[in-house]
Amino acid sequence: MNLKARAKNLKTAIPALFLSLKDKDTPLPAKIAAGITVGYALSPIDLVPDFIPILGYLDDLILLPALITITIKLIPKDIWEKNKKQAQNSNTHRAAQKWYYALPIILIWLLIILILIKSLIP
Repeated sequence: MNLKARAKNLKTAIPALFLSLKDKDTPLPAKIAAGITVGYALSPIDLVPDFIPILGYLDDLILLPALITITIKLIPKDIWEKNKKQAQNSNTHRAAQKWYYALPIILIWLLIILILIKSLIP
């Protein structure tokens, strides 16, 4: 599989994992793994920051696909195929355009900035 096909697969896998997370038939360990994977994929905070040369992008190229692969293995095949097909057929990419999905991340960043300002100003 070439790099372009893998990137397209990732674009479908994240919404399918989100649908699996919400699916009542998904086992609890798979839901936990899906929550971690989707949270890491959508979070602007990386394990290794992107400004660190080479290592910053390697974590995105290695860690995220590894998390996705592990999570997919935890989800039963029939549930995964159903959610993957639903992610491909529906317009789930539109959900990412809604601002309130970013609200928790924005609040965390505002809290960090507030703590930094309070610690710098006596």
